[in-house]
Amino acid sequence: MHAPLQDTALYQQIRDTARRFADEVVRPAAAELDRDSTFPAEIYRQMGELGLFGITADPEHGGAGLDSYAYALVMEELSRGYASVADQCGLVELIGTLLTRYGTAGQRARHLPDILLGKTRVAYCLTEAEAGSDLSNVRTTARETAGGYVIDGGKLWIHNAPVADLGFVLASTDPAAGHRGMSIFIVDLNAPGVSRGPKEHKMGQRASQVGALNFDGVTVPRDALLGPQGRGFHIMMSVLEKGRVGIGALAVGIAQAGLDAALAYARERRQFGKPILENQGLQWMLADMAKDIAAARALVERAALLIDHGAPATSAASIAKCFASDMAVAQTANAVQIFGGSGYIQGFEVERLYRDAKITQIYEGTNQIQRTIIARELIKHGAGGGA
Repeated sequence: MHAPLQDTALYQQIRDTARRFADEVVRPAAAELDRDSTFPAEIYRQMGELGLFGITADPEHGGAGLDSYAYALVMEELSRGYASVADQCGLVELIGTLLTRYGTAGQRARHLPDILLGKTRVAYCLTEAEAGSDLSNVRTTARETAGGYVIDGGKLWIHNAPVADLGFVLASTDPAAGHRGMSIFIVDLNAPGVSRGPKEHKMGQRASQVGALNFDGVTVPRDALLGPQGRGFHIMMSVLEKGRVGIGALAVGIAQAGLDAALAYARERRQFGKPILENQGLQWMLADMAKDIAAARALVERAALLIDHGAPATSAASIAKCFASDMAVAQTANAVQIFGGSGYIQGFEVERLYRDAKITQIYEGTNQIQRTIIARELIKHGAGGGA
């Protein structure tokens, strides 16, 4: 079920709700969360109660029943407050999509309501030491037994690994078959045999905690398998377009926060007897920030609309993610420049925004991978074909 795409009043209401939450709840806590690398537990709970998780999930299980366009709006506004909070929204959206599309009725009923209410914290467990951009090289295995499966292996840099209750784990059920022999399992991360590595100390988005997960003979029942056995890689790939739209929107939100801060500072900061905003060179920097943010937002919204209309969106999603994340890094750097020496000091918002922006060029597929995808689609469909 999706909201009608022409219902602009509904979308404005969604944006306004997310913006108020970001301004009143998220942004006031951002500096402390960043400083202490603290998981935003109370904010996470409030997001679940407000319905900011599972934007596209079925209302029967507590979702909003909306579409990818609405999801992009929410991601941008939450990221204006703090990208680590938006990151949690994105993670729950992908897990909710997996369960909605591929879960059994029992799996959806058992897991979705508490996930969408923020009562169950989730982790998407893909990356390994030799499997980052190349997920076909996953070494975690799931050996089939009479009653279910036994999982062995390890994952690195997993979002929410230090705090998650439930993991969606990509493992090989047939190592000889490569990516065609992978499956996804829903794993209780407090089960015997599961151990967690220490929390990593990150450059940015520090309240979105990452760490290692190790699986040593972890026994799971047969109904822990999500979707058909051997289709895990395909299932995982099927949500990447939405994931890239989400990260693109998150990057736009970071950059918009940078522009907001830079414009306010330029009005207040005086040099040579006048506000620095009166300097034409600085005005041009602000203008470049505004036009690039607008362009990135349009690309993100275009990709979301293609997904919602069921049109091919592979290239559009990669273009949006790549352009928006490169833009966010460049324009938060300009925000720091406008603040001058103050912008380089911890405690100023733009310093945090600059650090938060960098990871958007890396996760959900590096921008080098995005360029490879865009080129592949260009070669396949030509300059005027494909999305």
